[in-house]
Amino acid sequence: MSQLLARPQYLDQLIRFKDKDLIKVVTGIRRCGKSTLFDLFTQYLKAQGVEGRQIIRLNLEFPEYHELQTYRQLYDYIKAQLQDDCPNYIFIDEVQTVPEFQRAVDGLYVRKNCDVYITGSNAHILSGDLATLLSGRYVEIKMLPLSFREYISALGERNDLSAKYRNYLENSSFPYALELSQKKDIRAYLGSIFDSVILKDIVTRRKIADVTGLQSVIRFAFDNIGNLTSATRIANTMISGGRKISVHTVENYLEALTGSFILYKAGRYDVKGKQQLVTGAKYYVSDIGLRYYLLGSKKADMGHILENVVYLELLRRGYEVHVGKVASAEVDFIASGEDGEEYYQVAYTVEGEPGKDGKTILERELAPLKSIRDHNPKYLLTMDFTPKTSHNGIKQINALAWLLGE
Repeated sequence: MSQLLARPQYLDQLIRFKDKDLIKVVTGIRRCGKSTLFDLFTQYLKAQGVEGRQIIRLNLEFPEYHELQTYRQLYDYIKAQLQDDCPNYIFIDEVQTVPEFQRAVDGLYVRKNCDVYITGSNAHILSGDLATLLSGRYVEIKMLPLSFREYISALGERNDLSAKYRNYLENSSFPYALELSQKKDIRAYLGSIFDSVILKDIVTRRKIADVTGLQSVIRFAFDNIGNLTSATRIANTMISGGRKISVHTVENYLEALTGSFILYKAGRYDVKGKQQLVTGAKYYVSDIGLRYYLLGSKKADMGHILENVVYLELLRRGYEVHVGKVASAEVDFIASGEDGEEYYQVAYTVEGEPGKDGKTILERELAPLKSIRDHNPKYLLTMDFTPKTSHNGIKQINALAWLLGE
């Protein structure tokens, strides 16, 4: 595992945008592989004949760059290394550490021989007044930890997929976790990621004083993946437990957590009314291993965990994803892409005896999809190892096969 782990989905995007008149911005949670992606791309550049002197690489979290405190110092430092007789490829990791970094990036971008690539662990690098400097001048590449397909590819063999899926969940999808063999080492590594996200990306930048309150919101969100929730519900739950907190504060915490990519928010969409709904949302965690780290080995709802994994996979595949409302029923995901909409229902299993209402699990899971009258593709994903089946046009597929792209 010592060689660089291939991330073709993201590398191909950088290759496509190479030398295009755009700033390439790679965003994602800490340790998801952004720096390694730059390593892979610089290897590609050198294989294409680009010389080392043409590549300028900085990670602004490294101590040797801590003297670059202003955007002008950053700009002047890079400008001094530019080659006049050939293209320059500039890579800046964790660019958000320098105040007003956009001015430096924009200054490099407008130079005729510069191709600029930056990473950031906070979504807010592309928001705010200064971000207007880059408006229309950048493309964002949204990076996530390893998909199940990438995880299996890294292991190099595909036997006992169910066991590997459990390891994928418990041992984390962060790439470096594959280098660690002992549970205690993986736990320590996940703890360092969790602490760095909370302390560096949220507490310090947002100047949050009530760290305990923030952690309580995180625990609630992690414990309720796949459940419709709101800032009001979280605040009321915490208040009933004896902690004083306002709805506004909870909203700020949730916004900070999604901004640091530790949580993702799926809003609701009315399928029949064809409009996004303001109230209610679901939150999903960027890595299930972090959830195990924080909540321990308490009994987990494997259906909601599978739902979390499917949600992230849909994002990886380039979809915009919402929770669907169909009258009083719910479709787990509406995935909107270039070719239109697709509907997904996720259940750990649809096998079992009928419930008190006389309906089987399968009937209950299919009902929301059947109530949608359009002809867009509809899928039911389960962990059941049954042959691919169609229920009046609704395709039932094994979730692991779907995650592997089969």
